[in-house]
Amino acid sequence: MTILVAGAHGGVGQHIVRQLTEAGHSVRAMIRDADQASAMEALGGEPVVSDLTSDVSDAVSGADAVIFAAGSGGEKLEAVDKNGAIRTIDACVEQGVNRFVMLSSIGADAPDEADQLQDYLRAKHAADEHLKASPLTWTILRPTRLLNGAAKGTAAFATSLNFDEHPKEIDREDVAAALVASLTVSETEGAVIEMTSGDTPIREGLAAL
Repeated sequence: MTILVAGAHGGVGQHIVRQLTEAGHSVRAMIRDADQASAMEALGGEPVVSDLTSDVSDAVSGADAVIFAAGSGGEKLEAVDKNGAIRTIDACVEQGVNRFVMLSSIGADAPDEADQLQDYLRAKHAADEHLKASPLTWTILRPTRLLNGAAKGTAAFATSLNFDEHPKEIDREDVAAALVASLTVSETEGAVIEMTSGDTPIREGLAAL
């Protein structure tokens, strides 16, 4: 498949680009800064310079699927996390790109109930709801707090996690693996999935949803 990764230079995005390349996919690595192109090439991706705050139709065109892993880091929540995601979803509809995998966040289902990061979660919630209302074949992955440890290859998945039984953190590389696996695990289609650390092999856990 030809897959566009939005947010390819991010902490999760770089893992996604590398893992997709290793799996034999053609990867279009969407970046905002041309200076990041060499890093994407080193991971096996084809750099695509495009800005989520403007038209992304050219970036989306020709892809078989999109993994949206972009985030503003809190500086441009409305412009990137919300409107940038919505703009990418709409471009997929217009360009005939049917498969869309969204990196969201735990708590995005009820942002006003969160103890912190409410503005961030509201932006994610709006993007998720727009995707769910679209005609695309979608998956929404909501991981817990992201860490930079080595991949374990295992996790816990549920439509609603019980945190009396699970920790509230997961390594970015494992989140990337779940996003990549979702492209070819049919059980993830039309599913909102919560993810945290656990002992189930990632692909097996997704297929059991």
